[in-house]
Amino acid sequence: MPAAVGLLAGWDDVDRPARRSPAPVLHRRRLLGLTALLPVTAVLACTADEQPPDPLQALARTARADAVLAELAAELGVGQAPELVRVRRAHADALQREIDRIDPPDEDDPRPRDPQPSQRPSSAPEATTALTEALRSAGRQAADQVPRLPAHRAGLVGSVSASCASLLEVLA
Repeated sequence: MPAAVGLLAGWDDVDRPARRSPAPVLHRRRLLGLTALLPVTAVLACTADEQPPDPLQALARTARADAVLAELAAELGVGQAPELVRVRRAHADALQREIDRIDPPDEDDPRPRDPQPSQRPSSAPEATTALTEALRSAGRQAADQVPRLPAHRAGLVGSVSASCASLLEVLA
């Protein structure tokens, strides 16, 4: 019988309404503290949707700029410049395809335009020097990105860096 008493011990208060705890009181300081957090949460909500720019965009822009510089060098008679135009345009196209694969462009967005060089070389030796510096910088820029990229992108960017190094040898 003692076991049955233990089982039935809670049955006598079934018909009684349960006691409710008093409603929490919202004090003025707590209310002010909560309203102070609203702008912070709004900023966090807005920036959570924004993605940082794709690191390959800068590399593609550099490749397009180098191709334009190589075109100017070809006009000035630098012998290897037409090959440099072809290779750097291929780099820009390959990088842009990878960028577009990850983040497809809107149909209304135009393709990136070729940037204009900051200064136009006026002679073949000046153009060769400008191309040499541009390729050296592009190769370093690409090589610096490789450790921070996933393997499939690192392979592409590493190839661009190695190609820039070989183009420097051709240009020399």
